[in-house]
Amino acid sequence: MILQFLLNGLITGSIYALVSIGFALVYNTTRIFHIAYAVLYMVAPYLLMSALRSFGLPVVMSLVVAISLTVLLSVVIELGVYRPLEEKNSSSNIVMISAIGVMIVVINAIALIYGNETQILNPDISQSIHIGNVIVTYTQLMQLVVSGFLILAFLFFLRFSRFGITTRALRDDKELCEVYGMNARNFRVVLFALSGFFAAAGGLLVSWDVGMDPYVGMPMLLNAVVALIIGGIGKFHAPVIGGLLLGVLQALSVMVFSANWKDAITFGVLVLFLLFRPQGFIGEKRRLV
Repeated sequence: MILQFLLNGLITGSIYALVSIGFALVYNTTRIFHIAYAVLYMVAPYLLMSALRSFGLPVVMSLVVAISLTVLLSVVIELGVYRPLEEKNSSSNIVMISAIGVMIVVINAIALIYGNETQILNPDISQSIHIGNVIVTYTQLMQLVVSGFLILAFLFFLRFSRFGITTRALRDDKELCEVYGMNARNFRVVLFALSGFFAAAGGLLVSWDVGMDPYVGMPMLLNAVVALIIGGIGKFHAPVIGGLLLGVLQALSVMVFSANWKDAITFGVLVLFLLFRPQGFIGEKRRLV
């Protein structure tokens, strides 16, 4: 029985890690608490549904359209909201309030167009694989394989590419990067686009299994943020550790208590880390100047 819950936690944790990486790309490099990130996770499945049902596109083309439009929305948020505020030297509180405003507007627009009811993308009952007493559906297996592949590909790309070097440099010192001739403003657009891709991928993987409604973004955002904090802020591979740990702990809490305890366990773990290890598992303590 415990193996089943551990597997479920690993699958859930891989989704948390995938979505958290997208959030970390923005937060680690810009220090923007990107609350509007929640709507990117939520919008992608609705775009896929529209492409499939309203326009009758094939599944692969619908996926490309949904992901591309979500990436475009992420870039629009950066260029239309965050960049003007940065140019005016707005405080982080103003940026956060603006992000909340974007989230509320988009959520209500989606609710107005599609309704508040849960929408099902895949009405078919997924077949399953039995390994002893452990059962895994094909949809869950797809979630684990796709999210694992995307995470490993990104970490490899980040480690061995010029993009990764530039990203880590921007994380460490934006001003120094600009002194050496880097166009940080343009590179931020690339980071927001990649962030939108990870949000879209996570949203599509989950919605294909359990459906979606206009309010699924915020719970996922909270889990992604917790995964980043307990993994270690500033490290791009930290969300993987935090996400997997969080997924497993939530699964074990369901086994021992009930599903109602998942949120309590999540934020209980967050409080413990903030009290006793605020830098996270692999984060580093920094001196305050």
